[in-house]
Amino acid sequence: MRKTRRAGGAGRARRGGLTHVDAHGRVKMVDVADKPVTAREAVARGSIRMSAEARRQIRRGAVKKGDPLQTARLAGIMAAKRTSELIPLCHPIPLSDVAVDFTIDEALPGLRVEATAKTAAQTGVEMEALVAVSVSLVTVYDMAKAVDKSMVIGAISLAEKLGGKSGHWKRSSK
Repeated sequence: MRKTRRAGGAGRARRGGLTHVDAHGRVKMVDVADKPVTAREAVARGSIRMSAEARRQIRRGAVKKGDPLQTARLAGIMAAKRTSELIPLCHPIPLSDVAVDFTIDEALPGLRVEATAKTAAQTGVEMEALVAVSVSLVTVYDMAKAVDKSMVIGAISLAEKLGGKSGHWKRSSK
């Protein structure tokens, strides 16, 4: 069997401290077997800019496809549960809770979404929260695109994480 090599050589990857690369430069999953199970939580946020008409229809429940916010909430929760199937090398973890909430923001103008993911596991839930936000926003777009095809999804970021070795981290408001 022929071995494959990563461009750039293995030594550089290890010296750089990459956790998903082995001593030979091959992609690997991080072994979390020796890490303690701890309570972990992550909060991610994102937004979608849209027209006044799209906001009006969403607010009044008048979008022809149905309620974009309830559909997007369900899509975000389902996506968080399947994160390890979407992101290479992401560990499947037992989620104890996923919440997805929306706020209509006239100043944006559009919607803001916040997803919170919780677990008791050996690794964090940042990716699950980020995937929940991303899929929720794409679902809003899909549900409301007949009203406004020019919607723009953006500002997806981790807002806060709690638990694990690195403890509590919160994005500064700068």
